[in-house]
Amino acid sequence: MPTLLEFVINHWDLFLALAIIILMMFSGTLGSHLRGYKPITALEAVQLLNHDHAVLIDVREDNEFKDGHIIDARHIPLGKLGDHMEELEQFRNQPIVVSCRSGHRSASACARLRKNGFETVYNLKGGIMAWQSAGLPLQKPSKGKKRK
Repeated sequence: MPTLLEFVINHWDLFLALAIIILMMFSGTLGSHLRGYKPITALEAVQLLNHDHAVLIDVREDNEFKDGHIIDARHIPLGKLGDHMEELEQFRNQPIVVSCRSGHRSASACARLRKNGFETVYNLKGGIMAWQSAGLPLQKPSKGKKRK
């Protein structure tokens, strides 16, 4: 035991790096639970949308949304989410699933929704990329028709 302690003292920088790596490995999963929202898979999102009447919010930018989005998704870019809190108030008692391209921007949106008192918030883990990887459909605007 004394040699282990001596080794740790002599190589404190390596142990500090190890601690940081371990913290980073668990920060994603642990952090989302501490922030009050749950990461879910695409299939879990389908269950929530179909059976629990969850509201889906897509926080991608306009051009990303126009390239294809989940059917019935409400488009609110992340930068404009604060402006739409009053509009979202009607969904306060429903589960809310938030998506983006890869799941990072939607995590920020989930945290913001939780800060504003929304209780049941889910982050689509892997975002639209995971949705497509699961073989689930995206809605794309028809050619020749302009989207509003």
